[in-house]
Amino acid sequence: MKLITWNVNGLRAVVKKDFYKFLEMKKPDVLCVQEIKMGAAAIEKENLAFPDYEVFYHPADRPGYSGTAMLVKNSVKFVKYVKLEELGIEDHEGRTQILELKDFYLVNTYFPNANHELSRLQFKLDFNNILFSALKKMEMKKPVVICGDFNVAHEEIDLARPKENVGNPGFTHEERVAMTDFLQSGFVDVFRELYPDEKEYTWWSYRAGARPKNIGWRIDYFCVSKSFMKKVIDTTILYKTMGSDHCPVLLETV
Repeated sequence: MKLITWNVNGLRAVVKKDFYKFLEMKKPDVLCVQEIKMGAAAIEKENLAFPDYEVFYHPADRPGYSGTAMLVKNSVKFVKYVKLEELGIEDHEGRTQILELKDFYLVNTYFPNANHELSRLQFKLDFNNILFSALKKMEMKKPVVICGDFNVAHEEIDLARPKENVGNPGFTHEERVAMTDFLQSGFVDVFRELYPDEKEYTWWSYRAGARPKNIGWRIDYFCVSKSFMKKVIDTTILYKTMGSDHCPVLLETV
């Protein structure tokens, strides 16, 4: 099975680029996208077509903001698309989707940004606590695979300029501790587990030619229940794929 996560920074924008070619080349079984920036009305009006895929949208209440979507290949047999209310999660910003497959749960998440003045840091920490608690409950039934834009670089190796960014959103002590606690609770950061010394990034600022210079951050992850690691074949950061300020991340499983 091939799973891909990608913060597309606007679904309509990326579709106008090489998105369909990307789908055809990579052929993911499930593509989890974040920051679709489409409200319910826009989704209905645009009626975007993705051949061979069933699409589940979770837009934010606020039009043109946040939002997630899951493209599930028609050949994929799954149990159900889980309603967040079943887990006691309120999500007015369209940040979390859950698909229950036969052997595991797949969770697509766009974590909040702490913002430049850290005005949403507490909101993000609260979001983390609620979601991570729900994941542990889900794990009691079957393993969990969570992917998406976590909006945090966990360790210094995960960004090009750690010293200059200490305390900045995405690299605050609080966010990094929250990520550490999550991993210590029984989840595995697949890329770092398989490639402990690799310096690869998934997001680059549009400013100052950051991407050509590879001055980036690794903030997009696949994290899995420890018991699921035996099913993991490999993970790849598809840094050559353009269309967004983020690049996709691929997880291959048996």
